[in-house]
Amino acid sequence: MPEHTILVIEDEEKLARVLTLELEYEGYAVQAAYNGKDGLEEALTGSYDLLLLDVMLPEMSGMEILRRFRRRHQHTPVIMLTAKDEVSDKVSGLDLGANDYVTKPFETEELLARIRAQLRTNTANTAHSAKVEVLTIDTLTVHVNTRDIIREDRHIEVTPREFDLLVYFLRNKNQVLTRDQLLESVWGFDYAGDTNVVDVYIRYLRKKIDTGFSTPLIHTVRGVGYQMKGT
Repeated sequence: MPEHTILVIEDEEKLARVLTLELEYEGYAVQAAYNGKDGLEEALTGSYDLLLLDVMLPEMSGMEILRRFRRRHQHTPVIMLTAKDEVSDKVSGLDLGANDYVTKPFETEELLARIRAQLRTNTANTAHSAKVEVLTIDTLTVHVNTRDIIREDRHIEVTPREFDLLVYFLRNKNQVLTRDQLLESVWGFDYAGDTNVVDVYIRYLRKKIDTGFSTPLIHTVRGVGYQMKGT
């Protein structure tokens, strides 16, 4: 019996069939949908360990599917498939909660490796969330299971990706973390050598947890990366 089930939402039926065959050969159970409307319905009603989601779809875009899917499923990995290689598009998708981006045309082995990486990361996160976990540093408290963030009695709202980044910092507080470490551990993949997405999210996170407070928590270590400092 397959250990993991994957939903492929791809309007190019030939590509969808090839992906299905490759994934089944690797031991995954696979379901495919060929337009956005059917894909969203299947994603919300089925039980899947990972989604492969095309950005450009008839009837409903992949971005809209992702936005609606994340309202109900915050932790299921989603890998976006796109013919566009613009950083702004990738950042938009990642900000909505995508875990990875693969640009067409792609090598099957690379896609399979990224799928394995996401499933490993999700399994580890699930193991962490099985127990009540509260992380603190100075005046910041994060309740991991309920995703509540509080600093000096102020509740802070963040996106799913910002939350993952914050939790990783807290689990490694006072350690200097490189951009490559953050990409691999938080995003679960090598972002094609383009690490400015880390800087973008650090900036987002700083505005929410540091701006307006007397003591900053996130510090830049020049030439190396970032560090969350505190007690």
